[in-house]
Amino acid sequence: MCELKILHGLIVTTPTIKSIVPLSKLIDFCVDSEFGDINYAYLVFRQIDNPSVYIWNSIIRGFVNGHKPRMSILVYGQMIENGYSPNHFTFPFALKACCLIADQECGQCIHSCIVKSGFEADAYTATGLLHMYLSCADMKSGLKMFENIPKRNVVAWTCLIAGYVNNNQPYEALKVFEDMNCWGVEPNEITMVNALIACACSRDIDTGRRIHQRIRKAGYDPFVSTPNSNIFLATAILEMYAKCGSLKIARDLFKKMPKRGIVAWNSMINAYNQYERHQEALDLFFDMWTSGIYPDRATFLSVLSVCSHQCALALGQTIHAYLLKTGIATDIALATALLDMYAKAGELGGAQKIFSSLQKKDVVMWTSMINGLARHGHGNEALSMFQLMQEDSSLVPDYITYIGVLFACSHVGLVEEAQIHFRQMTEIYGIVPGRDHYVCMVDLLSRAGRFIEAERLVETMSVQPNFAIWGALLNGCQIHENLFVANQVKVRLTELEPGQTGVHVLLSNIYAKAGRWEEVNVTRKFMNHRRITKTIGHSWLEIM
Repeated sequence: MCELKILHGLIVTTPTIKSIVPLSKLIDFCVDSEFGDINYAYLVFRQIDNPSVYIWNSIIRGFVNGHKPRMSILVYGQMIENGYSPNHFTFPFALKACCLIADQECGQCIHSCIVKSGFEADAYTATGLLHMYLSCADMKSGLKMFENIPKRNVVAWTCLIAGYVNNNQPYEALKVFEDMNCWGVEPNEITMVNALIACACSRDIDTGRRIHQRIRKAGYDPFVSTPNSNIFLATAILEMYAKCGSLKIARDLFKKMPKRGIVAWNSMINAYNQYERHQEALDLFFDMWTSGIYPDRATFLSVLSVCSHQCALALGQTIHAYLLKTGIATDIALATALLDMYAKAGELGGAQKIFSSLQKKDVVMWTSMINGLARHGHGNEALSMFQLMQEDSSLVPDYITYIGVLFACSHVGLVEEAQIHFRQMTEIYGIVPGRDHYVCMVDLLSRAGRFIEAERLVETMSVQPNFAIWGALLNGCQIHENLFVANQVKVRLTELEPGQTGVHVLLSNIYAKAGRWEEVNVTRKFMNHRRITKTIGHSWLEIM
């Protein structure tokens, strides 16, 4: 840039300053080179009396590639206002700017200009329009645009597949991938990456294996170190196997990777966490540190989730300290993960401190705090927290929020309040009650000895009762020594496949408490016959 400015100074002192060509070259260096300066290019541009369309395009492109899409759209607007006619290079740059900020209204205005200018049939421009609509999550308009493209090349097909993937429609993405093959269009590496991501999201390991096999048959193995090794393709294959639960294959491929990026490490750590192999996730996290790879936001979200499941408070506190030092502890997702870790470990003081430190709190954070308080016996505090949450009209309680609320009511014994919340959940917020909500309600009614209401609720449930619901009812039977209801539950249990020991042991204890030893023996024999063994209790402690 220093040498460029010297050359620019020379140009200013000569008649060359009136020539468009050297000024175009000067601006091109500023917007295209990694050593360039888009702001300097814009200063030069503003001094040109009659810039060519080429120069306008260069500035628009420069702002897009320089991560300043709003400035790109502003310059595009100035170009139109000044009476310049955009060409087939202008529109894709302007549309790309709309994609980056998901501004569909602006994109539709550009679409109107394209139609008026007669460039709608241009494949490059049409693909830009397709990408714009898909980036704004308007799949209907995007699909219509795709169907109107006269000659659909691999870029258009890949754009549609990526659009479905980015809008959480992996099954549709894989269907488009199959259609692409039927039309005889050969996929490129970017197509394969998006198809593999779709397989990972839909847990479709069979299609994922076929795509991996196809890549190998093409004579290209991204896990072999070559100058052309594609780390993105290798990571996509790895993540597909990891998310689909084939952790051994994923780990073998991970070891073979010529270069492991942060995404590959995160994929493996997250997969181990997802499939509850928490210790392996932590081991891999420590290996990552020793390999000189610094964790990012996604890494910490996975590891904090592992700490929550393992109640690894010391490690969680260490990570918290690191996040505070690096200044990213204020990220709402990380703060929620930290709060959840402290709450699950029973360190409610730490959870409350994080909760209070953030001015902006979303539903997930409120829900984590409510559930944490309810889980550790602070039912009244949890309900007070829920009341505070409802005072903010921008916050809408969700399915999980109401699990915490009903759980809190259950352990405090607030039957009427729980029934009010249960009705409001459906009538006001449209949340369909699930098994977790019914377990809380049945447990609450049974503990209060209101068995008629509990049984009526079980009979009118929108889902089939499971062992947890029958267990909640039996727990009430044990408290109130209600043999009649216990016998009814026993009949219903025979209709279910035995898989949980708790309800059978509870049933046996109820009979023993009532002195019905014959029924105790029958229940124990049934457990022996079905090979239902009592789960051995265990405890652990963490050395700080």
